Parts: sequence; C-alpha cells; structure tokens
Amino acid sequence: MIKLIASDLDGTIIDNNNQISSYDLEAINKLNHSNVNFAVCTGKTYSMTKKLCKELKATYGVFGNGTQVINLKTGEEIVRNVITNIQAQECIDIANKNNLHCHIYTDDKIISQKSLKYIAFRNYQLYKDEVEFEIVDSLKEYIEKENPSILKLVLSSKKDLGEIKKEILNIENLEVIQIKKYDKYKDKIINEEYEYLDVVPKNITKYNALKQLGNYLNISNQEVMAVGDNINDIEMIENAGIGVAIGGSYEDVINKAKYVTKNTVKTGGFAEAVYKFIEM
Repeated sequence: MIKLIASDLDGTIIDNNNQISSYDLEAINKLNHSNVNFAVCTGKTYSMTKKLCKELKATYGVFGNGTQVINLKTGEEIVRNVITNIQAQECIDIANKNNLHCHIYTDDKIISQKSLKYIAFRNYQLYKDEVEFEIVDSLKEYIEKENPSILKLVLSSKKDLGEIKKEILNIENLEVIQIKKYDKYKDKIINEEYEYLDVVPKNITKYNALKQLGNYLNISNQEVMAVGDNINDIEMIENAGIGVAIGGSYEDVINKAKYVTKNTVKTGGFAEAVYKFIEM
C-alpha cells in the first residue's frame, strides 16, 4: 500500500509554460483528502517553491535535490545539508578558469556572479517575485564577506561540462548532477540550449532524502510512489515501490521506471499515475 507520493515539479507537474494541468490539480486535491501523504521533490530551494507548495497543500518537501527536507505542515526542518565556503570557493575557481557562469542558493537568495544567465536567468524569469536575486562582481569575495549558508551551487555553459564535472568531483565531499537542455529538452522559458552542473554536498540526492523522510514517517521504500522526468529523478524512481516516468521524460528515466504514463506533463501524466495506483 502506497503511503507517500513524492513528485518532481518541472517536467512532471509543471510544464514548459510554468503551468499545471487541471487534471493534475484535481488529482492533488483528492490526494490531500486521502490518507496518502504528498511530497514535493525538487531541485529548487524551498524559498523558490514556498508559495507553490502552499497552493498544492503538499505535506512534505524535498528541496535542493535533497539538501533540505521540510515538514510543510509544521515548518520543521527534518534534514539540512550545506556546501562549505571552502568547497564553494574551489568550485568558483574552476568556473572562473573555464569561463562558466556560476551562482549559489541560500535560504532566501540566489546570488549570481556578474550576470543572470542560463538556469539563473530562467529562475529569475519564473521566481523573481518569490525570492531575492543579487548580482555580484565576485562570488568568492561575497562568500568571504557574508559567510552565507550555501544550499547548492550551479555552474552553467553552452559547452559540454563532462570534464568540469570530473574536476569538481575531485573536491572532497561533493556530489554533481549534470543536466543537458538540448534539442527537445531545450529551455523554452528563455529559449536557449545549455547545460548545467548542480553541485551539492556528498551523498545528497532526492532518493537519499526520501529515505530520511521515510525513516521520519516510519515507512519503507516499497510504500513510496516516486514520479519524475529528469536525470536527478532516476535513483528515487528506480528504488521506489512504484517508480513512474512521465510521458516525454528523458530516455534514461523511462528505462528505469516501472510505469511510464501515456499522458505528458501537459495532459496530466501525474494524475494518470495517481488514478492508476492509488485508491481514493
């Protein structure tokens, strides 16, 4: 019996136009009146999605790909992991050396070096009313002066970042997720192709965060349904009792899912999965 549904946001519930289908909203509303908990499970920070979580009435949230797990009913922070200032500065050195765009996420800000580009610009377009954006000349100097609590760091570029990923993984106790926004996965919000590296503390993944949430709720992996579409969703989908890929997901995600929806994010793929597997 499924006791928790954990769902990604972008590409799973939220489409390329930043809209949620009426079918998905109806399914989420029914979940909120059932005995099944609903958890948002996203790469975004809590500050970026706080308003949306409230609208969806999600009971729990996994944020920053697992840097934070929050009980949204009480506000309790169940899990918190941050990048050290030294780790961040080493990543910034790599970014500067390779002419990459770099920005960091704190609890209430997104701080970008020199400009807003790529994924940082996308987030600005979508969340400028939800979170404060700050542009600085030097992220290293900002970190030295402000000593921020860094939930994650992102490097982005139009060039292949595979070798950069390897270089960052040489820094002790960091995890890196590489996301490519090309061809059919092109970023429609800002109409650009690029790729980016999501840098978080070691062993921070959506799956590991869900395990910690499961311990908190005293439920097993087999009692979780995980729904997603992107590379950072693979591990949680592969290890859930029911792992669901939304129609139109990355091929690597589809290959690991127990079920692939016929509907896409635009036509209610999430709702399809809920009605197929959950009795309400």
